[in-house]
Amino acid sequence: MRKFLVVLDDTRECLNAIRYAAMRAAHTDGAVQVLAVISAAEIQHGFGVADVMRAEAYERIQQHFDVFAKWMRDRPGVEPELIVREGEPGTELLAQISEDPEIGVLVLAASTDSAGPGPLITRVMREMASLPCPITIVPGDISRERLEKIT
Repeated sequence: MRKFLVVLDDTRECLNAIRYAAMRAAHTDGAVQVLAVISAAEIQHGFGVADVMRAEAYERIQQHFDVFAKWMRDRPGVEPELIVREGEPGTELLAQISEDPEIGVLVLAASTDSAGPGPLITRVMREMASLPCPITIVPGDISRERLEKIT
């Protein structure tokens, strides 16, 4: 089964990437894999404190994921898979793609900030020649209605 890999983070545009991935998966009998990355900066403290911070980060990710997962199950009828990794987001994203041969499409959302498309897109573009799957970049400010029409 072809998986659409999408990144779950705290950005506003993340919602559009998740919507797109879920709707495309539903229309193509695919699956959605949601990747969340806990950056090392979030847990760099003493051993005991790091464990607490890691647990809090996992809990926050799970709560965030649960909201999107409920929508994916209810609306497009897709059962998402959550993957949580720790490290630098770009590195972990590329590692996930290389470790899971069922990933057929990477779906990222472009930042709405005028400074550029975002750090993940910038990183992935540098590695594009060696990626084993295509990339879909969803505009960060595209409307839900437009996404429904194009998926």
